[in-house]
Amino acid sequence: MYIIIGNSCILAFVHFKIHPFFLCILSAVLLAAGWQFHFSLFIFFGFVPLLILEDNFANQLLPRKAGLKLFGWSYFTFLLWNLLVTWWIVYASLSGAILAFVCNALLMSMVFLFFSSIKNKINKPWAIWLLIPIWMAWEHGHTLWDLTWTWLTVGNVLSFNQQWVQWFEYTGVSGGTLWILFVNILVFEIIKSKKRLKFFSRSILKIVLVIVLPILISYSFYYLRRFKVDKKIEVVIAQPNVDPYNVKFTLDYRSQFLKMLGVLNNQVSKKTDYLVLPETFITENLNEETINEAEELQWFRDSLLHKFPNLKIIAGGNTYMLFNKNQKNIPATAREDDRGFYYDVYNTALQIDSNRVQIYHKSKLVPGVERMPFPALFKPLEKLAIDLGGTMGSLGVQEKRSLLIDNRKGVAIAPVVCYESIFADYMTEYIRLGANFIFLITNDGWWDNTPGYIHHLNYAKLRAIENRRQIARCANTGISCFIDEFGSISQPTTWWKESVIMGQMNGNNDLTFFSRFGDILSYSACICSILLVFVWIYLRFKPKT
Repeated sequence: MYIIIGNSCILAFVHFKIHPFFLCILSAVLLAAGWQFHFSLFIFFGFVPLLILEDNFANQLLPRKAGLKLFGWSYFTFLLWNLLVTWWIVYASLSGAILAFVCNALLMSMVFLFFSSIKNKINKPWAIWLLIPIWMAWEHGHTLWDLTWTWLTVGNVLSFNQQWVQWFEYTGVSGGTLWILFVNILVFEIIKSKKRLKFFSRSILKIVLVIVLPILISYSFYYLRRFKVDKKIEVVIAQPNVDPYNVKFTLDYRSQFLKMLGVLNNQVSKKTDYLVLPETFITENLNEETINEAEELQWFRDSLLHKFPNLKIIAGGNTYMLFNKNQKNIPATAREDDRGFYYDVYNTALQIDSNRVQIYHKSKLVPGVERMPFPALFKPLEKLAIDLGGTMGSLGVQEKRSLLIDNRKGVAIAPVVCYESIFADYMTEYIRLGANFIFLITNDGWWDNTPGYIHHLNYAKLRAIENRRQIARCANTGISCFIDEFGSISQPTTWWKESVIMGQMNGNNDLTFFSRFGDILSYSACICSILLVFVWIYLRFKPKT
């Protein structure tokens, strides 16, 4: 096997067999290193040891035995990758973390096994490249169902080097997955060819070119791209820093409200258009039918809005909606109370002004925490949902995205709540509706001071690039900040510290290619993969000659 070393992607070769255990360890470490060290170059070689392992099994073993061995070793690789990158989930729930590690690794290994099977049945040199559409289709499909956990979407690792991927405004994060897999397969093909490589060899030049050329194109976007300004707003972000485990859902809301006013310390002025507060800032359950008269919202009107009547306040809260027991189409997530009536509970983003309240319901929910997967089927198991404070059990959602509107200034805000920010294609729906800005409200305190909240922060940079929209990010415990259209962060707050920041935000009405048409690369990969399933079935049952 060849080992990749050197300061400038120098390839040296060593001709000896390596045990599958060490190939799997090497693959998992390379895949995880980009997240651990915030340098994306490692992942361009992360799949190579696993591809070498698959090739060895395909050439040396009978198909059934090769498949069983590959499944076992690939499962070990992907499980280790999941553990190395997302180990911090245990701070939220040990049982939930184990389920996430085991299931995600299982799905990844099944996808890789299908790739191996179709590649070997086709038995053509070009079949190795089928890994790209198959893996991309899996990543997209994983965003669409109730067991979604897309933290390890391959292209996400490029969020730590956002200057490399300014072209995401055309491809979205799936373009990053395509790029990474393409380089991995190219490196594997060069290694398999067993050519003796020199520093200035053609093969080395190919590898350098396919890595460096997209980066150069990206930097040209970074330095030459300009955006017109259609809207300007002044935004204040408050980070109250309330401990979500021990304080937030036990301390009375009035105390938290007064604490927030103290954190603001007169930073809001007549020039301020928006005040942004974090997810579930309002801990009381608010009835949506009478929400405009709620005492908890009246406190805003008696204090900040009385003094600044043009101010808009965007804050997270817990709301619920009542349904008559004879009403048709009661949501599967609705619960029954002691009187036989039904109600649905929501993790909600609210826009509060002097006259009315606008509502958006968080609709991409964390599996096992905010939603029992497939609630219509598994509703009796709802009590097993992981307790992270606040409302327990499956939460309700809204079918379509909606915006928070300021009619006075003609500004439309995309209200993004926590987990929703990691879904690239989902986020484009806000922009097509006319959102000028993205306001991301989150908690991020569940994982303690671990890489989890840092990953979450960096993923938001990709959403800014894909849609070319500026983001105001408000996190209860940090990190709060402003993110511009190029994914550059400004005024980041300190983790676990009360903070308030103020900034001028520029908005535009233009749609990027990705915002307008969505994730075309993933849609194409899904179509290709569906066709490959039929090809696999045909080859599986084709009479042998």
